[in-house]
Amino acid sequence: MTTTAAGLGAPVSADGNELTGRVAVVTGGASGMGLATAHALVRRGATVAVFDVAPPRRSDLASMLEATVDDVRSVQVDVTDGDQVDDAFASLLAEQSRLDILVNAAGIAPPTTFEQITDSEWNRVLAVSVHGTFLCCRRALPAMRDRHWGRIVNFSSTAGKTISTAGGAHYTTAKHGVLGLTRHLAKDYGPDGVTVNAVCPGLIDTPMTRGLLPGGDLERATRTFPVPRAGRAWEVAELVAFLASDRAAYITGAAVDINGGDLIV
Repeated sequence: MTTTAAGLGAPVSADGNELTGRVAVVTGGASGMGLATAHALVRRGATVAVFDVAPPRRSDLASMLEATVDDVRSVQVDVTDGDQVDDAFASLLAEQSRLDILVNAAGIAPPTTFEQITDSEWNRVLAVSVHGTFLCCRRALPAMRDRHWGRIVNFSSTAGKTISTAGGAHYTTAKHGVLGLTRHLAKDYGPDGVTVNAVCPGLIDTPMTRGLLPGGDLERATRTFPVPRAGRAWEVAELVAFLASDRAAYITGAAVDINGGDLIV
């Protein structure tokens, strides 16, 4: 059921099923913020395909999402490999005949100091965050444009607006690159009914983040924040789900902060 905000004519979801009928892809969706995002989209009625280089079994993923197996797909995909990306999207489109939402959450953040970064590590970090986002957007956008409706949400980071507090220079560089790609696609595809935005999480309590900090001490790292705690994966997922909905139809090209006030600009 949808109600209308008094005097404004704005659609407001009242039943929590605002994404019913939508088909979504979430990369990096086997853990952390990606998994939380998949959960948030499924709870709103979407059919979700999780693309991950090492995804859980489909039945296990459905159990984690408290969803039926029919609501979620688990697909092994290395998002840096163009052939794998093409095959995964082709299979999904053949099955579902549509694609409405793409969330590019895949990323890696080695804490390597600059002078110790090897060529292969530099290339891998940029490949996952930037090249992987490019490949998935390139494959998804024609299907969205054809239906004149689409939502793309890319994962940047606080590092994309300043520098990383935990990852290395390659991570900072990659997340700045994601913002550039987001803005360019937003300009190009807005007339086609497709919005493209980025979320910029700060220190979020995930296994990857704890692994980057000495002793995994998120509490110490965040105690001086205006909101003195680490963020939670579900909080980021709620923001992504909003940006993927009709309620965010007039937001595009944005880089939305969610960092407890750690970066106030």
